[in-house]
Amino acid sequence: MLSHRLSLQRPPPGWPEFLAARTGEAAQPDLARYFAAGCPAPETPIGEAPLVALDLETTGLDARRHDIVSIGLVPFTLGRIHWAERRYWVVRPTRPLSSESVTFHRITHSEIAEAPDLAAVLPELLEAMAGRLAVVHFRHIERPFLDEAARSRLGEGLRFPVIDTMSLEARRHRLSLWARFRRWMRRPPVSIRLGDSRARYGLPSYQGHHALLDALATAELFQAQIATHYWPQVPVGELWS
Repeated sequence: MLSHRLSLQRPPPGWPEFLAARTGEAAQPDLARYFAAGCPAPETPIGEAPLVALDLETTGLDARRHDIVSIGLVPFTLGRIHWAERRYWVVRPTRPLSSESVTFHRITHSEIAEAPDLAAVLPELLEAMAGRLAVVHFRHIERPFLDEAARSRLGEGLRFPVIDTMSLEARRHRLSLWARFRRWMRRPPVSIRLGDSRARYGLPSYQGHHALLDALATAELFQAQIATHYWPQVPVGELWS
């Protein structure tokens, strides 16, 4: 445990400074208010940080060629999940649905035909995220897709700090000495997908590829990760990216 904790010590990104700078630069009022809310300082203990679990379902994996179809958001702390404050939106993408994406997220053409464009829900989404540290499972979806969506709808980008539960699992199961030994023994890598990661902590199985349920699953996974491998006093700057 001690060696693992020591391995986390590294200079954190300057997210508070970045958000403060964007506050003065943002021309769009909703973005300016979001940036003005800032984020916890890097030395803030994770147990004191306001958190929000975030999940997106999309038409594909490339933010430049695909778009968002649903958003799930669940505010939480290490001690409590604020389920009453959950939010879920189905939105109309600017790119067509493929049969493959419908198979994954089960959102159909008829559903998105009646759904609003993401521009209509962005103000509410930004308000729900403001001042909170986003927790996601695989940051290469949520952050680039929201950044691209903000650029296309508002004309300005949206970059923000995240804690990636998949990355935390990778530190233990893909980057550790034990993981290297497994590769040397030609053993298959340990899965760090959301459902498989939850199973290692004894968490129940939920329906996958539903943005709200995946956000809840991510929040619970993060609580379990901190309780098992870290401690509530670990600074957020050692966890975010």
